[in-house]
This record gives sequence, structure tokens and C-alpha cells, in this order.
Amino acid sequence: MKLNAESLPRLTALAMIAALALSACAKQNPDDTGTFGPAPTIGQPTGGALPTLNNAKAVGWAAGAGPTAAAGLAVTRFADGLAHPRWLYLLPNGDVLLAESSSKPSAGSGPETIIGNNMMRSGGAFAEGANHITLLRDTDGDGDGDADVKLKYIAGLNQPTGMALIGDSLYVANTDALLRFPYVAGADSITAPGEKIVDLPYRAEGNGHWTRTLLASADGTKMYVAVGSASNIADAGIEAEKDRAAILEVDLATKQSRVFASGLRNPVGIAWEPTTNTLWTSVNERDLLGDDLVPDYFTSVKDGAFYGWPYSYYGKTVDTRVKPQNPTLVASAIAPDYALGAHTASLGLHFYTGQTLPASYRGGAFIGQHGSWNRSQHAGYKVIFVPFAGGKPNGPPQDVLTGFLNAKGEAQGRPVGVAQDARGALLVADDVGKVVWRVTAQ
Repeated sequence: MKLNAESLPRLTALAMIAALALSACAKQNPDDTGTFGPAPTIGQPTGGALPTLNNAKAVGWAAGAGPTAAAGLAVTRFADGLAHPRWLYLLPNGDVLLAESSSKPSAGSGPETIIGNNMMRSGGAFAEGANHITLLRDTDGDGDGDADVKLKYIAGLNQPTGMALIGDSLYVANTDALLRFPYVAGADSITAPGEKIVDLPYRAEGNGHWTRTLLASADGTKMYVAVGSASNIADAGIEAEKDRAAILEVDLATKQSRVFASGLRNPVGIAWEPTTNTLWTSVNERDLLGDDLVPDYFTSVKDGAFYGWPYSYYGKTVDTRVKPQNPTLVASAIAPDYALGAHTASLGLHFYTGQTLPASYRGGAFIGQHGSWNRSQHAGYKVIFVPFAGGKPNGPPQDVLTGFLNAKGEAQGRPVGVAQDARGALLVADDVGKVVWRVTAQ
């Protein structure tokens, strides 16, 4: 969820409660807003005096229920009964690692903190028994593709998300550090303590976007780490955002890191595009500018490039709320490649390289859209697909999994990470639903 205590403006409790009451009558499905694709509509801010607080209450799935797959696809449960499943990683032997991790309540007793925590609790952002990595294994050979083995693989972690295997070393990104663990293929757990490679940006007084995702270089010498901002628009000052809203490059031999690309408010999904080997990331843009600003996006990422945050968005459109401005940086800001809809909370990103799904999905990008809270009509709450050709998006987005919201606008589930299993099926982590879904050809 994109909401954190610092995302909300400093309004009185009465004004916030009024905004909540107004948003309760909102419709479910967004209109065609023009906020998808390579040339989205970037209109004028319409935030107004009161924020739109339209969180989908988390209710979970009824027994036997699940999302709806697109024509030609089928969806089944790969694993369930989980503790806030967020991120997936496939090991070479076919085992699947799952990071079960959740947000933490913000400290304090002020009205903004109380309302923010209540919203996140209602939306299913907090979970007991999370903050570890689980091993999921399909061993029974019954052909149904479900995990019959579920084991706690690494315990005692601090909001883990990203995972990456290089040789016999498994790297895990806690919210505050990149760790390295000894890996043995087929082992049921890792009990050895993790070796710290580098500290990652962390603020005990307000950590904002806490996920840290990983992507190893092809030669295994570098690790790329996606780090979100601490706040909505540098609310605590730009000094609190050092090495944040960025993708970091870590040299694994020297244990030194540098900023690879910046101005990315909350980059989460991170992947290599398979035909060009270009780094791509999915990014959650800023809040509180109205229903249709600012579109989330995914984009190719250039070494040394700046993508606008917090001073501007979608290239050089200045966010006048940010003081002081930085005209020099704004002049260099790069517009992203492809918009994914305003407030959709596009998190998971995976380029499909398998043969199991229909041929039209090959080479394109699957994206898990966790869903909005700062929009009068809900957006996201689904998995979409963007076709690619020649290393670039090539066509409008297509729905892959829908039905995460029920008829009342409540969240039965919320998709996060997406990955590919050893058989070429698509796996989807659903944190609110406490399920990993498996999508195959029908």
C-alpha cells in the first residue's frame, strides 16, 4: 500500500474524518482516464482542501473463491494460509521462495498517525507472523501445480522483500540492509546468520516506503536495489531522502554502493527486459493531487538519469507543493516510458520468458497492481499485461487477473509480486488474500 503517515497532509482530525465519510460513497471502477500508455494525459491538480481517502477494506477470500482469469487462462491456488505474502523468487531447482512481510504501525498518538494506522489496518497492511522467507515446493508430482511443502526458510528478518541467488550465495534485502546467506540447493532452511553487505536507507522516525527489491547483474558482480522515498514529496526535507527514491548499484566485492538512477518516488518491481537486457522498474508516483494525478508507471532506467521526484513528475511538470525547487534537476528530468494508471500502486513486474502461457504473452510484462487509496473510484486491484516488441511496450494493457474487489468495493485480495515458476506458469502473491495464485493456459 502506498499510504504512510507522512503521505497525509497536516489536516485536523475532523477534516480527515469528513473526507473519509465523503469517500465512502465512491464507485468501484475507474473511468477511462487516459492515464495508461506511452502518452498519458497529465492534467491539472485537483486535490482540493480535503484528501480523498478511499481505502478498500480487506475482507479476504471466501472458501473456494478466487480472482477471475482472462480468456484462455485458468487460475488455481499454489499456496494459501500465508502471512502477508509479498514477493516471489524462483530457485534453479524449481523451489519457490516467498517473502512474507508487512508494514508496521507508525509511532505516535496524533490524529494523523491514528487515522493513517487505522486506514492501513483496515486495508490489510499489518500482519501477524510475517517478516520471514518461506520455501514452497511442489513434490507430489500430481500435475496440479500446487505447493505440497511449505517451510519457514529464513527466520528473524526485518521486513524482507527482494531475493537473488548468485552461485552459492542467496542475497536478501531487509528494509535496512542487504544480507548474504550461504545457499545449498534442496535444503529445507537456512539457519546461518546473514552477512551484512551494505546498510540500506532507513529512518526509525518514519521509514515510508519500506520495500527493498533486488536484481543481480548478468555477471553476478553487482546488485541493484530499488529503494522508495521516505515520504510523499520530501515532507521531512530532502536531507531525509538521501539515497532514497532511487535504484542503488552495489559492488558485491568491495561492498560499496552508488546511486544508479534517482528521482523515482517508489520503485518496486525491477527486472531485465529479455531482448535488450535493459533494466526496467515499476514506480508508484505521488499522492494528493487528485484522482488522475500522477500516473504510476514503468520505465527503462538509464545509468545516472533523474526521473523528477520530488520536484517534478512525468518529466518536467513541476510539483509546486515542493519548496524549495531545483530548476537544474527539473531541466534534466526524463519522462517515463509507459503509464500504468493513477494511484494503481503498480508493484510487481515480470517479463515472461516461458512457453506455457499463450504465445501472445511471450516477452511482455506482467504487472501486479496492489490498488488505490487516494482515488474516489478504485483503480488497480488486478494483474495486467503489457505486450512488448523490440524491447519497448507495444499496445494497450490487458487484464490478466481481476475480481480482487467484491461488489461492495471490499478487497478480497491485493496482488503484489509476480513471477514465473519452473513450468512457465505465472505466480502472483496476494497479501490481503494470504494466497499465492498460479495462472496457466486454460
